[in-house]
Amino acid sequence: MRDVNKVFPKGKKPLEKKIGVLTCYDYMFARILEEAGVDSILVGDTLGVVVQGHPSTLPVTLDEMIYHAKAVRRGAPNTFITVDLPFLSYQVSLEDGIRSAGKVMKESGCDAVKFEGGGPEILELIYKLERIGIPVMGHVGLTPQSVNVFGGHKIQGKAEEDRIRLLNEAKGISDAGAFSVVFELIPSILAGEISSSIPIPTIGIGAGPATDGQVLVLYDFLGLNKDFHPKFLKTYMDGRSGVFEAVKTYVKEVKEGIFPGPEHSH
Repeated sequence: MRDVNKVFPKGKKPLEKKIGVLTCYDYMFARILEEAGVDSILVGDTLGVVVQGHPSTLPVTLDEMIYHAKAVRRGAPNTFITVDLPFLSYQVSLEDGIRSAGKVMKESGCDAVKFEGGGPEILELIYKLERIGIPVMGHVGLTPQSVNVFGGHKIQGKAEEDRIRLLNEAKGISDAGAFSVVFELIPSILAGEISSSIPIPTIGIGAGPATDGQVLVLYDFLGLNKDFHPKFLKTYMDGRSGVFEAVKTYVKEVKEGIFPGPEHSH
């Protein structure tokens, strides 16, 4: 049994150890992440961009999220896995949100759902889901499903009214019963202020070091996209160059008759 309170301990700040989260979308990478000891996996709707090649997360469907979440669960059976609810799977009505969250939990075998925003409708949905046994992770700051409203991927919370709004949204998410909340693209000082004001763990992406943990998109973390270099991103390997050179070598060896050699033949 994967205990949310062991991975995301509530009311114990500062945490003894910060929480390391990565996104994942398939079985093989999930195996690696579990074996390497990642604290938690997020099956993010970022798959619309890094897996499907869309310019945003908006086209992703609920069934696509479930498909990928099932693969990740098979690869990481012992890791706490949270699944994003995609655009328009929860915003239309409370009933839609409950139905979507329940479908994800029933069909994927994962442990929690995550969705964006902190308005009254979102807080009511968190409250309802928690009381029917579905753990929820919140998400404030830059919420990618609202990218068209924000006018692009811009830092949130610089103006005083936005600072107050984000603080209130995070407190509301915590009070409604969420077990954790993601802060995306907000100033580090603000992230620390909000994090210290709520009892649930905070997970940052582009929010500085003052949160209780961090999350990165797996393919960005591995350095697979040569065109993506935001300030907050640290790449832990040059994955693109490694794959590029391996493919070049393979094609060359096939063309020259080097591969397969005797050692690869029956």
